Amino acid sequence: MEPQKTIPESKSLWNSVKEWIQVIIIALVISLPIRFFIAEPFIVNGKSMDPTFATGQFLIVDRVTYRFENPSRGDVIVFQYPNDPKVYYIKRIIGLPGETITIKNGSITITRPDDQKFTELYPTGLLLNEPYISKIHESYDTFDTTLGPDSFFVMGDNRRESSDSRVWGSLDRDLIIGKPFIRLLPPSTISLWPGKESQ
Repeated sequence: MEPQKTIPESKSLWNSVKEWIQVIIIALVISLPIRFFIAEPFIVNGKSMDPTFATGQFLIVDRVTYRFENPSRGDVIVFQYPNDPKVYYIKRIIGLPGETITIKNGSITITRPDDQKFTELYPTGLLLNEPYISKIHESYDTFDTTLGPDSFFVMGDNRRESSDSRVWGSLDRDLIIGKPFIRLLPPSTISLWPGKESQ
């Protein structure tokens, strides 16, 4: 009877390491395209979207939808902060390209000077109904601006605590990452399309 051959311990260890490296590479090859082109994790930090979103909530952001359709008024979006694109913000779209946004004592009116149908439908402008804002988060500022052809006006739901388009200006379309399609944490807040509101 021939003696059994044994594999040296160092060789066995190296084979295990190689297998783990292969597993990691395969996982990266699969997950990175998903991370950069389909969905992206995002953790809320700050009070600007109270009460809709709170610090520590874990979201998955849909990166696909806006490749096939334009962002809409009322959408909650995640985007790169214009003054520092390495920083991500979460806000709500209030104004669309080409619109004039007028804020008077906190109330928002939308007009479209170059859109005859819109003007006929809303002769004095569209006064926004914003059920996502609670009384304690209202503001009473006055502001107006007209957006360019690829610009959006975004605001936090907590108007008193939000640094948004009132402070740093309009948001370019190409800075928009996507919109949250699922809230995973904490478990008590799990929901699909959290913050969804259209006008």
